[in-house]
Amino acid sequence: MPVSAHQIESRLRETLEPLTLSVQDDSHLHAGHAGAREGRHFSVRIVSARFHGLSRVARHRLVYDALAPLIPQGIHALALQTHAPDEV
Repeated sequence: MPVSAHQIESRLRETLEPLTLSVQDDSHLHAGHAGAREGRHFSVRIVSARFHGLSRVARHRLVYDALAPLIPQGIHALALQTHAPDEV
């Protein structure tokens, strides 16, 4: 069974304790794209105190580390918007 937005949301809530979190499955927008056969596409918008003082790359690493167990289960692409609470 492919990875769901709910699974991603649950994992991020457990690991990054976000103040706000939105996970959207964008796979339907990539139908016919070669990567669509390799997994699903998701957009993630997350606000977490864990991102305070971190670069964009470091924030993305935290998200990818949190999702590491799910990536082999069928995540092909993640579009990430990561913010600290004082940035929103």
